[in-house]
Amino acid sequence: MLQIGRIVHGTTAEGPGQRSAIWVQGCSIRCTGCINPQLFSRNGGQAVDPQLVVDDALAAGTEGLTLLGGEPFDQPEELAELTEIAQRAGLGVICFTGYSREDLVGRDSATDRLMHAIDLLVDGPYVSDLPEQKRSLVGSTNQRFIHLTDRYSTFDPTVHRNRVDVRIGVDGSIDVAGFLGMDQLDAFTSIAVAKRRRRPRPAAADRPQPNDSLKGDLRN
Repeated sequence: MLQIGRIVHGTTAEGPGQRSAIWVQGCSIRCTGCINPQLFSRNGGQAVDPQLVVDDALAAGTEGLTLLGGEPFDQPEELAELTEIAQRAGLGVICFTGYSREDLVGRDSATDRLMHAIDLLVDGPYVSDLPEQKRSLVGSTNQRFIHLTDRYSTFDPTVHRNRVDVRIGVDGSIDVAGFLGMDQLDAFTSIAVAKRRRRPRPAAADRPQPNDSLKGDLRN
């Protein structure tokens, strides 16, 4: 079973095309300034069946998977299974990692399997002293886009703009995909919370009206 923090199917904010973004739970690298510190601990999220993740991605009509974290290569066996199933189903795979490619090549058999099923690897830790100003999807200039297949060879991070995908649940919960710096994230969170607090009150005609037949019956 794969331990994940969350999944967003059908987003356009985590790479080219419609994608299923999968944030894995747990990270041993723990970059200073990471925007997802809630994913550091392996104790969190939920355990999911890789086959069900792929089934849901296909049902959502996505082009491929984007693996984020957390740290995907801290779960190489589980993600190798996921990406091999995705590959057989015709889905592309983009993977973000805090490790360098050189650290991963030949590390172990599970890592080799996972690497073999990835089309585009984005490697390197986030370094706050090296802020990225030109390329999308990454936070620091040391991070590299490494094409392991030709599937995303035309993707240019200097042309592709950062996007944000915001989804508001019926319970008022907010789910965000896409790349936001800490300042942008703080500003967005403040605006989102303020909007939730200012929900319009239903018009009088739309509000429940007293019903004489229900008076005195308050058991429910």
